[in-house]
Amino acid sequence: MTEFDLPMASEENTPVRRGTALLQGHTVTYREAGKAGPTVVLIHGIAGSSATWDPVLPLLAEHCRVVAPDLLGHGESAKPRGDYSLGGYASGIRDLLGLLGYGPATVVGHSLGGGIAMQFAYLFPERCERLVLSASGGLGDDVTAILRAATLPGMGLLLPLLSHARVRRRVGAIASLLTRRPSPLVIRPAAREVARSWESFSDGQAAAAFVHTLRSVVDLHGQRVSAHDRLYLTGSIPTLVVWGEHDLFIPVAHAHAAHAAMSGSRLELFEAAGHFPHQDEPVRFAHLLRDFIHGTQPAHLNTTAVAESPAR
Repeated sequence: MTEFDLPMASEENTPVRRGTALLQGHTVTYREAGKAGPTVVLIHGIAGSSATWDPVLPLLAEHCRVVAPDLLGHGESAKPRGDYSLGGYASGIRDLLGLLGYGPATVVGHSLGGGIAMQFAYLFPERCERLVLSASGGLGDDVTAILRAATLPGMGLLLPLLSHARVRRRVGAIASLLTRRPSPLVIRPAAREVARSWESFSDGQAAAAFVHTLRSVVDLHGQRVSAHDRLYLTGSIPTLVVWGEHDLFIPVAHAHAAHAAMSGSRLELFEAAGHFPHQDEPVRFAHLLRDFIHGTQPAHLNTTAVAESPAR
């Protein structure tokens, strides 16, 4: 079942509808906009929510039908003691699209969402018309030490304490000083996203879901899930790789390696952006995505083709 609220007041020209869906007994919230054109799914990163797409969603909705869910364990969606694997998330995206009546879609994933997008393409190729990976996980071992440390035992209990209002105020003061410093790194959106994620950890269920999700893809040595042995399967899917050259969370070298391994892929580097190119340069990101969608033919894949692909 689904339920819609009134359009968001800040999106008067392009209404963004807030909805809820009941999937396998759990409530999933999502944003939806646009009435015509190709379907686009926007998948956020770990500890994030669909709110990360606010700067680009109305721009995309002018020419596309856009759905941006809060992943299970994130945002306003339920936070059960459940499956937080990439495959579990990919299945949830499939179920949500089916419930809303959408067919094949262009799947856009940021950070963890990139890993989910790739998993979606592998598991449900008939539902993936195009693939867009923005600062994606799953393309190399390297990842920021902060995320590696967050996999340590006891972090599920420690994070709510670290996200106490007093701690957040002190961290916010430091972040405020950093954002005033002239810098080509454009860290302001990253600081905002990290602060929003940090605040969410004050909810013990959200903190536990974050740790469960993180441990499914990262350990003390770095990223523990790699897509490189399956990247050849995307050869028939139009693929766009987007990265900020100043990404401090996942190195831009991963973008070059993925582009080289994905036949026919397109690589776009945002010279002044960090880990959140869709927030650092939302207009450029939206225009790039729209041009990519309208300038490529959607893939028409099936599970038989994937099953018959040669092993690598």
